[in-house]
Amino acid sequence: MYAPDPARYDGRMPFHRCGDSGLLLPEISLGCWHNFGHVDDQREARAILRRAFDRGVTHFDLANNYGPPAGSAEENVGKILSQDFAAHRDELIISSKAGHLMWEGPYGEWGSRKHVLSSLDQSLKRLKVDYVDIFYSHRPDSETRLEETMSALATAVSSGKALYVGLSKYPLKMLKRAVKMLKDMNVRCLIYQPPYSILNRWPEAEGIHDWLEDKGIGSIVFSPLAQGMLTGKYVDGIPENSRAARPEGFLQESQVEAQLEKIRALHQIAKERGLSLQHLALRWVLQQTAVTTALIGARTVAQLDDSLEAVKAPLLDEETLELIDSIAPAVKKEAEG
Repeated sequence: MYAPDPARYDGRMPFHRCGDSGLLLPEISLGCWHNFGHVDDQREARAILRRAFDRGVTHFDLANNYGPPAGSAEENVGKILSQDFAAHRDELIISSKAGHLMWEGPYGEWGSRKHVLSSLDQSLKRLKVDYVDIFYSHRPDSETRLEETMSALATAVSSGKALYVGLSKYPLKMLKRAVKMLKDMNVRCLIYQPPYSILNRWPEAEGIHDWLEDKGIGSIVFSPLAQGMLTGKYVDGIPENSRAARPEGFLQESQVEAQLEKIRALHQIAKERGLSLQHLALRWVLQQTAVTTALIGARTVAQLDDSLEAVKAPLLDEETLELIDSIAPAVKKEAEG
């Protein structure tokens, strides 16, 4: 039977309070967007989850549509949770989301009460848990009244199927309305999840991070390595078997080519400071005061370990931050993912 390392909370992983709530989250959380689907190596997936927990990563982030195929990441993680983590459920934060396409027909996606609550029930079955710690509306729905989506999130809490709720990728104006609606329903929006990296500073440019800090709401950012563009593997082009070379992936060759000049400039900054590009990029994200935790993905245990070493990297000085700003300034753009 799996026995976690008893020294896993000895200071190796810093924890941060999520806004002004009572919840603490690890500085780095494990995202299961990729690498946990049926197309992936399940022995490696199990080893990644176990290693992450041993190193103090207590938050596993999922969504109904993660895979591929959609739903398979929750199914596979659910098996691992029941095998290895049943005795440690109260040490874990498990999150899921609803909103992206999951099944055929008019209720298989978006923000209707029918979709959101049906999706939550399906996620709980796949994950083999009685509740999730955080349940998100995964994307805004312009065709459904916001009150309907928020009432579904409130029901998720009142029914005991979620402890907290969050919002993902909502633009600032809609985010403000949604948070107020939840408050009027006696439910606090705990956390917001946007894409955020040196190459995508959208929530910063739009004023979302400033507003979250003002309201005491946490921010959990995904794609801090810009879907792998900031790992260093693309400095010399697109290698075979990389995410950009995989036909089922979200990262396209054209995206890498458009950012290549910036990637190479950032790589040079990292090299001059004795850092890998990956550690520079993660250190930059973790240094932003609005960020509670950053979601990373890992295809192997070795990749996971390398990313987690970023918490030990030295703080970036003002000169380095200014250089990064000159290469990749915060500009307004649409949310991705």
